[in-house]
Amino acid sequence: MDLFLQQTTNALALGGTYALLALGLAVVFSIMGLINFAHGELMTISGYTLMYAGAAGLPFAVSVPLAILAAMVAAVAMERIAFRPVRNGSGATMLITSFAVAMILQVLFQNLISARSQAVLLPAILSESVHVGGLIIGVNKIVAIAATVVMLIFLDQFMSKQKTGIAMRAAAEDFAVARLMGIRANTVIAGAFALSGLLAGVAAVLWVSQRASVDPLMGFTPVLKAFIAAILGGLGSLRGAVAGGFALGFIEVYLAAFLPQHMQEFRDPIGLSIVVLILLVRPNGLVPSRVLGAIKV
Repeated sequence: MDLFLQQTTNALALGGTYALLALGLAVVFSIMGLINFAHGELMTISGYTLMYAGAAGLPFAVSVPLAILAAMVAAVAMERIAFRPVRNGSGATMLITSFAVAMILQVLFQNLISARSQAVLLPAILSESVHVGGLIIGVNKIVAIAATVVMLIFLDQFMSKQKTGIAMRAAAEDFAVARLMGIRANTVIAGAFALSGLLAGVAAVLWVSQRASVDPLMGFTPVLKAFIAAILGGLGSLRGAVAGGFALGFIEVYLAAFLPQHMQEFRDPIGLSIVVLILLVRPNGLVPSRVLGAIKV
């Protein structure tokens, strides 16, 4: 029982990170119909900011907001420079643009910083553990779960009560009608990218706090998993992104913990098979988007 509870805690921490990343993808997709595969590079930018801030001697409490702000600024700049000029192009054009941005940033990280993994200075408390009954829970896991809960509450309040959030919801429902009602497309889309940058920045801090390092390809794997989570939950659905992120986190952790040792090498294929089986039962995801397939722009 203790092992099950221990792995459940780990699954909540990992699933929360996937959920935040999937939300960042879903926010942009729900408005623009774009899967931004450069989302992972926002994580990497945040990670390198955290690294340089720590090397400069800044307190971790200062480094974290700087890292998140860097991801938000980079996301808005990405939208203005790369995506706005091709906004009226086909979905394939925007998809190729996102791949191009990702590749360019990866090459810049490798050539201007380092192709190797770089250590990030973290507070000693993040490497400590807390004993709760028979459980040993890492402080970084507790922080990850708490940060995820705070961000989900913030996002719910932002989308339901803030003017910009309500405008994003309206644009997600029907962008053409929202524009006729006076909602400015540039403002809404820039806000969506800023929000995706915020979520990527928080996820990056949580990811780095468990790895204590950053490299040029740091964001590739988690964002790929977040893409799978977004599809599992229901592409374009914010609640679905959360459900898919946690579901994928539980699948991965439970397979790693309870799959027989001789089958561990097949863990990833088995995990993806479970995702496919779920999608066979729920083709539109766990929490389907009500506007899936609508014309966004």
